[in-house]
Amino acid sequence: MRRSTYFHSNGVLQWAHRNSRKFSHAGPKSFSEQETSFATKPQVAVKEFHEIPGPKALPFVGTLWRYLPLLGEYKMDRLHHNGFRKLRLFGPLVREELLPGINVVWVFTPEDIEQVFRAEGRYPERRSHLALAKCRRDRPHVYNTGGLLPTNGPEWLRLRSAFQRDLSRPNCVKTYLPAIDEVIQEFLNKITPGHNGNDFLPELSKLFLELICLVAFDVRLDSFNQNSELSSRLIDAALSINSSILRTDNGLQLWKWFDTPLYRKLKRSHLVLEQVAVELVTKKIEILKLQNLNKTSHQPSLLELYLSSQHLDQKDVIGMSVDMILAGIDTTTNTSSFTLYHLATNINIQEKLYEECLKLLPDCKSPITAEVLSKAQYTKAVLKESFRLNPISVGVGRILSQDAILSGYKVPHGTVVVTQNQVTCRLPEYFSEPDKFIPERWIKGHQMYKSTSPYLVLPFGHGPRTCIARRLAEQNMQALLLKARHSFREREKETDRDKEIIQHTQGCIDVAETREIDGTSQRHSKEYSVSRVRPVTQHKPKTFASGTNNKQKTVEASVSLIHLELGGKWKT
Repeated sequence: MRRSTYFHSNGVLQWAHRNSRKFSHAGPKSFSEQETSFATKPQVAVKEFHEIPGPKALPFVGTLWRYLPLLGEYKMDRLHHNGFRKLRLFGPLVREELLPGINVVWVFTPEDIEQVFRAEGRYPERRSHLALAKCRRDRPHVYNTGGLLPTNGPEWLRLRSAFQRDLSRPNCVKTYLPAIDEVIQEFLNKITPGHNGNDFLPELSKLFLELICLVAFDVRLDSFNQNSELSSRLIDAALSINSSILRTDNGLQLWKWFDTPLYRKLKRSHLVLEQVAVELVTKKIEILKLQNLNKTSHQPSLLELYLSSQHLDQKDVIGMSVDMILAGIDTTTNTSSFTLYHLATNINIQEKLYEECLKLLPDCKSPITAEVLSKAQYTKAVLKESFRLNPISVGVGRILSQDAILSGYKVPHGTVVVTQNQVTCRLPEYFSEPDKFIPERWIKGHQMYKSTSPYLVLPFGHGPRTCIARRLAEQNMQALLLKARHSFREREKETDRDKEIIQHTQGCIDVAETREIDGTSQRHSKEYSVSRVRPVTQHKPKTFASGTNNKQKTVEASVSLIHLELGGKWKT
């Protein structure tokens, strides 16, 4: 099964795209090469909802048949291609009746996108992770709610307010930098020339799992140890759940009445994450009790703040911990891999990034600090340009809480609308040379800089329901880029391989990863222990290994990522 992950971590219809060749060129021609111009025109009168143009729906099946393999013109794993096709055929606002009575409106212009967010109300609502919500509601002894991902209304606001109080605070996130720096340095030390052939994506998944668990559980998983089966299980479980979301959210949804094979797969994978979260959170509670008895004082971690909050209980914290693993691995992994790809195929940009590294880090093992990141202007521009070309998601999904006027059409409250930022960000109306990777376009004072709408590049969503861990994710990726570029360049000097160039046979990255989950191991809900977990402090993380012997799932990956053998040059 091709790995294309449907994902809603920030209120978005999110697809972590794995095929960069098709991702980098949205269709037979680039966006800028095709006729896509749509200027905002004066609107004489507001038109009715049913007048919005879009693909024709058939009785009983709507337009869902258009997404069927071989039969339809749309593909579930190429939402950006679908969006561009609809834009060319129907214009900047498209209505699609996926199933009888179930409409989705696709929104392309930044002016309409702004109106979508203005109409989201106090409780921004979305329709996502429905099967996950049922799975958790069926286990009230573990969860109070479906969690931040699928929950709407006042209960969502309760959870969001309690968790974001500290997670969204810059100073709180910065306290993790010493531990983050240590993990990234350990990761880079493990990478050797020829490491894992030309497949680097699984290693990035391990890195970001390790960083997530630092925050979620105050522990190190020892993910860089090849014998760490716990890390592999967690990564595979998160992938399995995310890949099930699209098919369970749409279609007939028979899982509401009985356990379909796909729903059973989701439940088994969710149980893997749940078991780890329950055990580690429980262990943390025991440690806190001992600290209270001994009257030990220290700077509390996020997990400790959550466990001591009057607005949260243990069930809420467990749900949030599971959500952090579920929402955090693929998003940061894919964004980092695409950014590395763009750097590998743009030598001059690599060199500019390295120049910034030299100014901020005396040597490759110098620690990343808050001051360093505050001055990393070019690093941030590189990351933002990667978000523009290869965002975490195709756009942002919302259910309108009030009527809205979009492109001259009345869209009633309760309608599902999905912005198409990924498509719009490739249009020459908004960006010069839109298919080129140009970080300078984001640096104020540079000749390439141009003020753009704040509603164009929205990798983490927007408004009250923006990704709750945005600051942490950006901090992790910025630190990785700085440390990695500096480290690889220093290795070039040490090995005197400055004239060697890694052969890049494909010309483009192929990020089509396949992960086959072993059926036998999934059918048995094996208990596994994390008893060897050792708690860590934020500033001196220690390492532990899991003591599991479960059969490892087969992982097949075809990621021709940079052909970077990681001890040689980045240049292609």
